[in-house]
Amino acid sequence: MKILALCHYYPPEVNAPASRLSEHARIWREAGHDVTVVTCAPNHPAGHLYRGYRNRLWQEETIDGVRVIRLWTFLAANEGFLPRSANYLSYLFSLLFWIWRLPRADVVMSTSPQFFCGIAGWFLQRRQRPWVLEIRDLWPESIITVGAMKRGATIRALEQIEAFAYRKADLVVSVTEGFVPHIRARRPEGPIAVIKNGVDLSHFTRDPVAADAFRAQHGLTGKFVASYVGTHGMAHGLEVAIAAAERVRERTDIAFLMVGGGAERERIKTLRDAKDLTNIVMLDQLPKPAMPAVWGASDVALVILKRVETFKTVIPSKMFEAMALGVPMILGVEGEAKTLMEDGGAGIAITPEDDAELAAAILRLADDRALGRQIGASAQAFVREQFDREKLARAYLAEFEALRR
Repeated sequence: MKILALCHYYPPEVNAPASRLSEHARIWREAGHDVTVVTCAPNHPAGHLYRGYRNRLWQEETIDGVRVIRLWTFLAANEGFLPRSANYLSYLFSLLFWIWRLPRADVVMSTSPQFFCGIAGWFLQRRQRPWVLEIRDLWPESIITVGAMKRGATIRALEQIEAFAYRKADLVVSVTEGFVPHIRARRPEGPIAVIKNGVDLSHFTRDPVAADAFRAQHGLTGKFVASYVGTHGMAHGLEVAIAAAERVRERTDIAFLMVGGGAERERIKTLRDAKDLTNIVMLDQLPKPAMPAVWGASDVALVILKRVETFKTVIPSKMFEAMALGVPMILGVEGEAKTLMEDGGAGIAITPEDDAELAAAILRLADDRALGRQIGASAQAFVREQFDREKLARAYLAEFEALRR
């Protein structure tokens, strides 16, 4: 089977969509399928090209046996509405410019958000079918939720395009059960599948030597390390981590580790420095091969979002990475993510944006290491049983095959 996948992000970028698609694509390729990915020159989150890349009209490389086509886009940091919109739209325009050159496929899959990458699949559907639309977040609803835009004519137009895409796709794949009612309300007929996020268990394995080296490098040896790893964005409410660190600042045996980039990173860093919180180590985004060492050096994973209704339907992908390494989590997310964590006995739930509860949960685990080990073992067994990326990628293949019958 020939699979053509459209995604705005791809390795060496390390965010959730890049990881999800690249791990699926590798497994599809290993299963004997011909896989091509159409993406951009890597530049997320700062809007700067990664070393060794140029922002050309068309360039190609092969990663893990997967053909990767990179198209020109307007480069922009992951902040600012207008520059990001230009970045997203330019991907769609570049794809339309080169549509004649893209390879024929037995199935086309596009992932949203970003939104214009998702809708790009419809233009290819007009040349070849079937078209699978993957929904990783409810957009534009999510940008309203975080306050990036207010309801108005632009949002109404985007919602019309969203509903159009849901109706026209041959299959819609959601990454959570919680998204399905929203999708079904706009897609009265046609199949909807749920294929959740997971983790590549061949990559996320413990390496005590690498973990100890990471701790030593960043002054974390002998500390109880509470880690936030991922995007520092408007949705995450990272002020709660700063406030919790302030509450426990007298505990010199506890350190906070914050790894990643995003629109809010500099503001959070400024807030840390203004409060003179020396118990918070902040690092820029690290490459994917470093993630097992980061998680291996962590005693607890902080998985937090703002307390809004929309986020009850999301499942942060960092949950699966932490569980794979046997790291207990403190979860400040309600809804489906909380249910999943409780099903796996994988952590401690707190009220989102409640710094007192967050600090108390960190102290509890710091003072009861046996509890952390017990939770971590339960989490690891659960993710291996339910969220092995290879099993999920093969479930995706089964959906592709069903469409071709």
